[in-house]
Amino acid sequence: MVESANTRIVVDSTPDFRYQMLREDVKKLDGIVFTHPHKDHIAGLDDVRAFNYFSGKPMQVYANEMTQEVIIREFPYAFADTRYPGVPEIRLNVISTDPFTVGDIPIQPIVVWHLKMPVLGFRFGKFTYITDANRIDELEKDKIRGSDILVLNALRNEKHISHFTLLEAVELAMELKVPRAYFTHISHQLGFHASVNSSLPDNMELAFDGLQFDI
Repeated sequence: MVESANTRIVVDSTPDFRYQMLREDVKKLDGIVFTHPHKDHIAGLDDVRAFNYFSGKPMQVYANEMTQEVIIREFPYAFADTRYPGVPEIRLNVISTDPFTVGDIPIQPIVVWHLKMPVLGFRFGKFTYITDANRIDELEKDKIRGSDILVLNALRNEKHISHFTLLEAVELAMELKVPRAYFTHISHQLGFHASVNSSLPDNMELAFDGLQFDI
């Protein structure tokens, strides 16, 4: 979740989306920005209906064409010509690699590779968020450089076909010279939080539910 003085957005709507919004007592949400169409990143989208109800507005969804095709296929009732009362109200906005703005939050998409699938990471000012990647081209790395905080996926220690390992994530953060790095999208195979953190450089740590920081 990314917040400014006037705007609040989330990246992806995971299967835990409803629980996460309740846990953080989120009453207002201005939009959802999607990285890619895998199920674990879109499955919670149906639960925007509560925000529809209280705001009286459709939820603004920002996604590339590939992701929008899957969203429409997975939630066809939300886009049907004849819509049943109470279904989610979603307004799709097409994004690409060009910068865009939601409210007063400027967003720079960053193309990363999830094996052969292009996935969008996002830079919000001095904060960059990247999930589901195991390769980033040099020109896209330039979009990350200069960030103060990087959140990056680090699935486990063993090599994986489409995710960075912890070591690969550490090395990338060091290469990009980001002052602070948090690792996310971690699996149970990585180990216990405290023991893994103790093995990391001082400016890097595992992310956790409820982590907050200002930029």
